[in-house]
Amino acid sequence: MGIRRIASSVAQRQIKYVTPVPVTAARGVLAEVYDQVLDEMGLVVPPVQLHSPVPELAAAYWTLLREPLLPTANVNRTVKEAVATAVSVANVCPYCVDMHSVGMYDLASESAAEALIADRPSDIGDPTLAAVATWARHAAFPTASSERVVSERVVSERVVSEPFGEEERAELVGVVVALHYLTRMVNVFLSSFLLPPGLGPASRRRFKHGVARILRPTLRDPRTPGRALPLLPEAALPADAAWAQGNPSIAAAIGRAYAAFEAAGTRSVPVDVRELLAERLQRWQGEDTGLSRAWCERLVARLPEAQQPMARLVLLTAIASYQVDDEVIGAFQAVHPDDRTLVDAASWASYQAARRIGSRHLPVAAVAAR
Repeated sequence: MGIRRIASSVAQRQIKYVTPVPVTAARGVLAEVYDQVLDEMGLVVPPVQLHSPVPELAAAYWTLLREPLLPTANVNRTVKEAVATAVSVANVCPYCVDMHSVGMYDLASESAAEALIADRPSDIGDPTLAAVATWARHAAFPTASSERVVSERVVSERVVSEPFGEEERAELVGVVVALHYLTRMVNVFLSSFLLPPGLGPASRRRFKHGVARILRPTLRDPRTPGRALPLLPEAALPADAAWAQGNPSIAAAIGRAYAAFEAAGTRSVPVDVRELLAERLQRWQGEDTGLSRAWCERLVARLPEAQQPMARLVLLTAIASYQVDDEVIGAFQAVHPDDRTLVDAASWASYQAARRIGSRHLPVAAVAAR
């Protein structure tokens, strides 16, 4: 019970824009999610609680993350945490970089963790780990196998080959998809840093070593596949998620989670806004938009004024989540003051981008059949 109270207190301080459901007040499927997260991660972490105004999305997020990341059928946790850290760096998510690099301190080494944090995955001493982390860092870009013909030129230096076999695809792409979803939601709803921001470099490293030792059981204990699946109803695996088909638990998780995210978009995001994001993602090749929002404002201006705050939030969350700020959220909440609509919209946008990225890593046979 003490752990639950601490976790709830931490979440209350870190989460912005929505009021999370306290751990002790959770009921139904949300209570089941909290129980699983507490059991497997040691505390109910803020990324779970930020979804709590919409319990089915808390279940979808946990299912999307847990099934690829925690069980280790073909890929060990060290590789998965390296992938998670690399994606966090790619999406400019300091909170997630801290969260996953801490695990690397225990699973690999300080030097490997710091190479990932510095965006130098090729400096990792283990060549296999370096290759997978480098691939993950660039996973948002189309690959030679997934998009041989695209509407915009693929920059050749951004095409990174897949350094893994088919038996590893579901777990590795699953972690990439989950982290591309998670980093967007964290950038919108959580404070920028997990660790105390006032620590100097040496103090941060010592702090991470200490936290890593505490987290060791959650990083190294075996996990049974499929535990999260009963949280959500069955749903078919979409064709553009065929990367998951080699692992039954991950395939089931992706089908269920995707269906929940789709339902969130259907109930809260107007059709015109959904179509606008689909159009933008169709042209998106993983490129960074930089600090300017001009691209977003040009697209938003095409919609009625009442839909513009929703469209701005959705576009920025999907393409440049680090640009979502108080002004964007304030304008949104002036039109949609309830927490449920905000979580629905941000979650759906994050999922759309993550799903698009996952579709770039299909097995060759699935690409040929499209």
